[in-house]
Amino acid sequence: MKSICIKTNNTKNINYLLNLLDSSHLSKTCYSINEFTHYKNIIIHCKDEKSDKFISTVSELLSFLVIENYENQLLKRLIFSNYFYFDSQERSAVLDIALNLLLESDVDFKDNRQTILYNAFYNYLLDNNKIILDGFINFRLKKYLTFLNCIIDDAVNYFIVEREYWEFISLLKVYINSEAPSMEKVHLIYNNSESLLLDENKNTIKINKDVFNTKYLSDITFSSNDYTLNTLLNIVPKKIYIHLSDGIYDEFINTIQLVFEDRVEID
Repeated sequence: MKSICIKTNNTKNINYLLNLLDSSHLSKTCYSINEFTHYKNIIIHCKDEKSDKFISTVSELLSFLVIENYENQLLKRLIFSNYFYFDSQERSAVLDIALNLLLESDVDFKDNRQTILYNAFYNYLLDNNKIILDGFINFRLKKYLTFLNCIIDDAVNYFIVEREYWEFISLLKVYINSEAPSMEKVHLIYNNSESLLLDENKNTIKINKDVFNTKYLSDITFSSNDYTLNTLLNIVPKKIYIHLSDGIYDEFINTIQLVFEDRVEID
């Protein structure tokens, strides 16, 4: 008979594990809860001689528990440790982005995260019949913590780019609101990420690609549309009519709307 003892004082963990055990339908298995001086113990007994399947199932349940009950706090701790110079609001924003990255990841990504945890628990339980849950999570999940750190780094990069983007938008809005328009109407024909500018008489407006004559060039790039944006900033039209030939509303068009606000009308 194979027995595994899981030690924890966290009531949420105990209830979560009990629910998982009740729904796991492990054959020839029973469990009990005992309270000792330092821990409450969930002791799971398996009478099946094929203990490998038993260990595998328990490892899977424990990996579910870590993701559900610990991952959020682990992310917070790692963000605070690695990016202590961020203020609380910035750390909170990074956490939200990291959680979204984990939620929106493809199946392979989620399977990888699950596999890291499963392997850590399985390899340990092959040679040990008891596990102190908090201690194991804090000291034996280095590969999983490395994985979370990669997620956090991606989240921070996204956060910084997003912050720079909004700062860029704010600068452009200040600029156009301080400049007198040099043209009444401009038509922007947009198709397959390529743009064409026409004046109110439908004559082509030359897109200025002279970097020395640009109002703003940022690290945020829209490829050839950087020059289209700068041409519009040079003109500062009273009205911009955007014609989406392919019906695709992308980041560049969104930026035009954010910068020029009520001057923009989309067909």
